[in-house]
Amino acid sequence: MGKHRTRLKILANILSVVSENNKVKKTQIMYQAYLSYKLLVQYLNDIIEAGLVQCGRENCYVLTQKGKNFLAKFCEYDQSCKSVERELDYIDDQKSTLEEMCPSTESANVASNTLERSLERSVQE
Repeated sequence: MGKHRTRLKILANILSVVSENNKVKKTQIMYQAYLSYKLLVQYLNDIIEAGLVQCGRENCYVLTQKGKNFLAKFCEYDQSCKSVERELDYIDDQKSTLEEMCPSTESANVASNTLERSLERSVQE
C-alpha cells in the first residue's frame, strides 16, 4: 500500500483534531493534521458542507454529532482495512515460502545458465 493518505484518512485526521481540542482554529488543525493551508481550506469546506464540523464564534471549529458518527464509522473501517492488510501479508508470505520450496523451471534455468556463464568466464581467465 502507498504512503500517501487517502481522502478519507485526511478527513478523519481533521475531525480527530477538532474532536480532541473541542474548539480549534485553522492553524491548529493545519499543523496537527499535517496539511498545507491550501489543502486545509479545501477539506474544511468539504466537511462544513457535509455537516461534520461547524464554524462557531471566534472562527473556532467544533465537531457535530454527524462528525462524531463519521469518526466512529471511520475507526471501524480503518480497523477492517488493517485486518485485511495483515491477512494479505500473511498470504503473501505463504506464497513466497511455497515458491522457495519449488522454484519454477524458468527461474531455475536462468539461475543455471548464469552459473554456467560464470564458470566459463573463470575457466577462460
